[in-house]
Amino acid sequence: MSDAGAQYGNHQSNGTVIEPNGPVHVTADAAWERHSRQVDRRMALAREWDDLVQEVRKLDGFHDFLQPPPLDSLLRAAEHGPVVVVNVSRWRCDALLVRREGLEAVSLPELSADDVSRHVAEFLRVLRDDLGTEAGASFSQIIAARLQARQERDAVLRSVMEWLWDVVAAPVLEALRITSAPADGEPPPRLWWCPTGLLTLLPLHGAGHHAAADGRAVIDRVVSSYTPTLRALDKASKATEGQADRSEQLLFVGVPDAPDQIPLVDDVAREHDFLHARFPGGINVIKGADATVEKVQAALSVHRWIHLSSHGVQKLDDPSAAGLVLSDGVLTVTRLSSARYSGEFAFLSACRTATGGLNLPDEAITLAAALNYTGYRHVVATLWSVHPAVAADVTAAVYPGLIDAEGRFRPDRAAYAVHEAVRSLRRATDRSLEDWLPFTHTGP
Repeated sequence: MSDAGAQYGNHQSNGTVIEPNGPVHVTADAAWERHSRQVDRRMALAREWDDLVQEVRKLDGFHDFLQPPPLDSLLRAAEHGPVVVVNVSRWRCDALLVRREGLEAVSLPELSADDVSRHVAEFLRVLRDDLGTEAGASFSQIIAARLQARQERDAVLRSVMEWLWDVVAAPVLEALRITSAPADGEPPPRLWWCPTGLLTLLPLHGAGHHAAADGRAVIDRVVSSYTPTLRALDKASKATEGQADRSEQLLFVGVPDAPDQIPLVDDVAREHDFLHARFPGGINVIKGADATVEKVQAALSVHRWIHLSSHGVQKLDDPSAAGLVLSDGVLTVTRLSSARYSGEFAFLSACRTATGGLNLPDEAITLAAALNYTGYRHVVATLWSVHPAVAADVTAAVYPGLIDAEGRFRPDRAAYAVHEAVRSLRRATDRSLEDWLPFTHTGP
C-alpha cells in the first residue's frame, strides 16, 4: 500500500480511522449514523432534482427537458432532403442517413478516428496564416516561400478532399442512390451534413477528385448545407415569426480598418457599393468607428437580413471567444448566444466564421452556428481565412441568386445561390481550391 493510502481514510479493524492529524476513534454506531445521514441527504437531493425537472417540463416548449427526443421529432429535420450525421469514434465510424421515412446506418469501414486526427492536423497546418513568413527573410525569400506554401496548401487540400470522398462522401451518396450529376436543366438535390468530432473542421461539401473532373465530387451531385444539430435544422425550417417590426432594409456592417488588422478598405467599399446598388429596399449602414460591439448587437435585433464585412477571429482552443472584429472589440459567439434575433439571413463576409474548436469539436461552437441557433435561419460563412477580394467576389455572385424576377429578396434560395457561386469560382482557371472551399451555407 502506498504512503498516501496508509495515511488518509483507511479503516482499521478496531474502529479507528487514521486521519492526517492522528487517529480518531469512531464507534460502529457513530459511523453508521453518519453514513445514514449522508444517504438521507443524497436521497433528499435526488427527490428535489426530480421535482425541479418535473416543474421545468410543465413550461411551454420544455415537455421533453432532459429526455431523449422522440425519433419522429428528429426525422422532421429531413423534411426537404436527407441529413447525414457522420459519427467518428475509435471503435467504429458510421454515417446515419436521416430521412423523413426513417433512419439508416451506413458503415464507413475506411474511416478511422486516427486518420481523421492525422488529416485534420495536416489540414490546419497548411492553412496557417503565417506559413511561409520566416522572421528576417528578404522580400524575394518571402515571395518564394509564400509561393511554395500555396503549392503545398493546394496539394494537401486536394489530397484531403480526395480522401474525404473515398471514405465518407462516396459511400454516403451511393447509399442515397445519388450516383451521378443531375441532368442538364434539372436542379440538384439538397443534402445536409452534420459532422461530429474533429470531422467538423473539414469541408465535407468539398469532398471529391477535382483534378479528375469525372463527376466524383460532392459539388457536382448535390447542393450541400450544414446543420449543427437535427433540432437546429428542424427549428430553422419553420417560418420565422414576429417579423412585422423588422426593418425591410439589409443591415450592412463594414469595418475596413479594425485595430491591429490588415485594412479592408477597398473590399468593404466594394461590397457596400454593390449592395447599395442592388439590394431591394436599400441598406442600413453601420460602418467604421460606429460599428461598435454594442451598437451592432442592438441592430441585429431589428433587422431580419444582415451582411457583415469585417475580419473574423477564431480560437481553436476557446471557440466561444471567436467572433467578428468590430471597431472596439470582438462580438463573440458567447455574446451572440445570449440573445434571440428572429432573423432570416446572415452573410458573414469574414474569415473563419464557420470553424469550431479542437477541444470541443462536438459542441458546434462557431459564429455561424451561434447565429443559426439564436434565430438567423440562413447563414453564409467561411471555414478559414479567405482573401478579401475573393469574399467580395462571392458577395457579388451570391446576391443575384437571392433576388427573384419581381425584385424581391428570397433568402430561402441561399443554399442554391452559394452553390452556384462556388461552382463558378471552381470553374475559373485562375482560382484554386482554397478560394472556393471555405464558403458554406448553414440552415434549411
